[in-house]
Amino acid sequence: MTSRLLGHAGLGRVSLGRALLSLSLCGAAGGGLVAGLVMPFVGGAGLAAKRAASAFTELPAPLREEPLPEMTRLLDRDGRQIAQFYYQNRQSVPLSAVAPVMRQAIVAIEDSRFYEHGGLDLKGTLRALVTNTQAGGIRQGGSSISQQLVKNIMLTQAETEQERAQALVRTFRRKLDELRYALALERKYTKDQILERYLNIAYFGAGAFGVQAAARRFFGVDAADLTLTQAATLAGAVRTPYDTDPSLGDDHRGRLRARRDLVLSRMAELGLIGRDRARDAAAAPLALHLRPEPGGCAGSAYPFFCVYVEREVLTNPAFGYTRADRERRLQRGGLTIWTTIDPAAQRAADRALAARVSPRDNQVASETMIEPGTGRIRAMAVSKRYGRNPHDRALGRNTTYNLAADVAHGGGLGLQAGSTFKVFTLATALKQGMRFGDGFTIPGSYVPSYGYRDCSGRAVNDPHTVIHNAGGEGGGGPYSLEMGTWQSVNIFYMRLEREVGLCDVVATARSLGIRRADGTPLREVPTFTLGANEMDPTTVAAAYAALAARGRYCRPMAIAAVVEHDGTRTEVPPACVTALEPAVADAVSHVLTGVFTKGTMRGQSIGRPAAGKTGTNNAYTSAWFAGYTPSLAAAVSVGDIRGSYRYPLTGVTIGGRYYGSVQGASLPGPIWVDSMRAALRGIPAHGFTPPDMSRFGGGFTPGLKEALEKQRKKQEKEKKKREAEHRRRDDAASQAGGPASGGAGTPGGRTTPAPGNGSHPLAAGRLPFSAGSGRVPLAAGGGRAAAVSPMRFPAAGHDFSQTFARMFSPDVARTFARVFGHNPAVASTAHMPVRGSARRTPRRTGSVGAPAATGRTSGSTGGGVGGSTGARRDGSARGKTSDARLHAASPRRSLRSGH
Repeated sequence: MTSRLLGHAGLGRVSLGRALLSLSLCGAAGGGLVAGLVMPFVGGAGLAAKRAASAFTELPAPLREEPLPEMTRLLDRDGRQIAQFYYQNRQSVPLSAVAPVMRQAIVAIEDSRFYEHGGLDLKGTLRALVTNTQAGGIRQGGSSISQQLVKNIMLTQAETEQERAQALVRTFRRKLDELRYALALERKYTKDQILERYLNIAYFGAGAFGVQAAARRFFGVDAADLTLTQAATLAGAVRTPYDTDPSLGDDHRGRLRARRDLVLSRMAELGLIGRDRARDAAAAPLALHLRPEPGGCAGSAYPFFCVYVEREVLTNPAFGYTRADRERRLQRGGLTIWTTIDPAAQRAADRALAARVSPRDNQVASETMIEPGTGRIRAMAVSKRYGRNPHDRALGRNTTYNLAADVAHGGGLGLQAGSTFKVFTLATALKQGMRFGDGFTIPGSYVPSYGYRDCSGRAVNDPHTVIHNAGGEGGGGPYSLEMGTWQSVNIFYMRLEREVGLCDVVATARSLGIRRADGTPLREVPTFTLGANEMDPTTVAAAYAALAARGRYCRPMAIAAVVEHDGTRTEVPPACVTALEPAVADAVSHVLTGVFTKGTMRGQSIGRPAAGKTGTNNAYTSAWFAGYTPSLAAAVSVGDIRGSYRYPLTGVTIGGRYYGSVQGASLPGPIWVDSMRAALRGIPAHGFTPPDMSRFGGGFTPGLKEALEKQRKKQEKEKKKREAEHRRRDDAASQAGGPASGGAGTPGGRTTPAPGNGSHPLAAGRLPFSAGSGRVPLAAGGGRAAAVSPMRFPAAGHDFSQTFARMFSPDVARTFARVFGHNPAVASTAHMPVRGSARRTPRRTGSVGAPAATGRTSGSTGGGVGGSTGARRDGSARGKTSDARLHAASPRRSLRSGH
């Protein structure tokens, strides 16, 4: 066997013993270096040589080769890479995917007789020892490529520092074992197979293992596209990868270039390239294009979603029995994980958050989008950037918490979900036989002193807590199921929860996947329906997605398929159950669509059928909006990262906008609208399945009809009063020959709107003319205020066209002409819509001037449409909460009891 191996090596039938003895004799010429190497093998006698030869004729089994640590790649739904994980940055490729010049270069410098010897190149080893001794350094490799492959296998299989140190120890016994295993490899594999394994296992420096990773790291190209100079550079780096690591500075790059030029020279000596070509290549610069190859989620374009996927792998037994097994598979397994992320939806969520919340803000917004019927997560966004803050500060524009998810997936402790939880009580009531229009009369305050039992049967009443409706809900009154939902009436839902049973509501929530963000059991308390439990957007979005899917709940999933390193593909099916009857889910959707048309989100639309629910918590500790279409569901939360209870969302500036109080419809709602509109662009719009009116229609609320009629008459009376006031002002303006003064006592003579008058210019966001000075802030040049000379407008009926042409630029004159016509008979210039402002002021959003209510609110008040309880004129809150905007600019809105 030995003679056959050596014959293949081109050494004829010379016995191994004679070869070793010859090697020892030549050692004298090498300054004793070779003799020192072989003396343990040839102990000065033929018997020792015979024993050494015997050691080689009895070859061991080839080394057990574990799969090489391979990079795991995460792909989006379209197949583009979004992240990578690795213990060693490596992507193994077949030899055919390596440029021929790279194969030539590595063989030339490391083992020029590779295709001639049988694993132990005595002639090559002797030549290398002599050459290197004379040169005073390493110019040629002394070990064959097969021997180097053995050494790398031993090193790669080491998992501890001690094992790695042992693999690097150069004892005579280890050298002998290395030689024997090399011969065994030569017997097992072809030359090309050995070279392929070597090119994939070798370390090239700069964190790159294998030729493909090295080509990408050093030059940003694939191994198949390497040029002569690039191939020579990588081949030169293999022998001393740490000394020639180009990422460590100019000195290392200088040594790398010297090694490259040595490879080129060697290739010319062997006739692989011409000397002129070698000289030209050596004159060229290194032309490095060091490309970062970050591992983990920090380098991902979607870092928070990446964290979710990583935690899913590390906690899912499908990826290994223990966490250590799962981590090893993620870092070393060479998996290709197809994820569910949709770049278009993710981009929509990122942009919607960035438009309204800055990473520098202490307040943070999070959003998750989920596909109904599958549970596939399409987007996961957080308003902060992923990573640690400078000096490892706790606060700043960065965070490593995946605030869109629960603790198990890298998130925080969550935020109270507010009135988004009312949908579970609504679904339970419809499931138990309640019909549209059914309802009851509620008081102005409510004490949950009886009728509440948790799922263990224990009474959980709270006789010391008084629940109040928010804002204008005041003394209560009759509410139907729809009105109580649209206006998010707290007391109505507390009573409804008592009627249908607290445990039944909790059971409905659980069936829709509701779990606390911190992983602890749900708090089964009377204020459960008001959102007393801390949640994360992913969990809430999945629950609402089940309503969109007609009661089919699917566990949120981030992984669609897993491809093993050998190409085996495993599809990950959705994990779904029927949580609600389809008819019940349809009925819930029917009610929730009214939130956009008649409730807390009125005036905000995505241009297609949608359903949802706002949520604002007690004392404005957090704000939510969760909603869905048949194609996509999403949930948005907003809270203070410093602690939502210590830092409520009142009197805050977020994203450059001032908020007296942040409610579900004032910040999370618009984020949801913008992100969903963009995410659904190009997707056909579908409506919801109509509810079964034979089952859910025909309800009745005692006293509601009479209350609505009384309210209608009151609104008509207020409307007539406002119209009369407008006519009086217009007449006064006409008689004075100028704009309406706005009434005595108005600062600066500025017209102020009558309470609740949405038709007035101020309520519509306009700036009236000042009758006292005649100054007009004109929006010239793209909306920026332009100062003009004081002027007075003529009386009503005056021909303005020539006046405009004389006094303003042509663009402004044409704009006025379009608004008024060329000869308008203007009754009052007070209604002229002039855009812009002479001075920019912070945008203020939130409740202003809402009626005050007394008492305490437990848990999440959730609130009705009235705005904040006891809100001050400046918009800051001093009382309880609401989850709806106060529509100060829409006085014609139906102001029902509880508004």
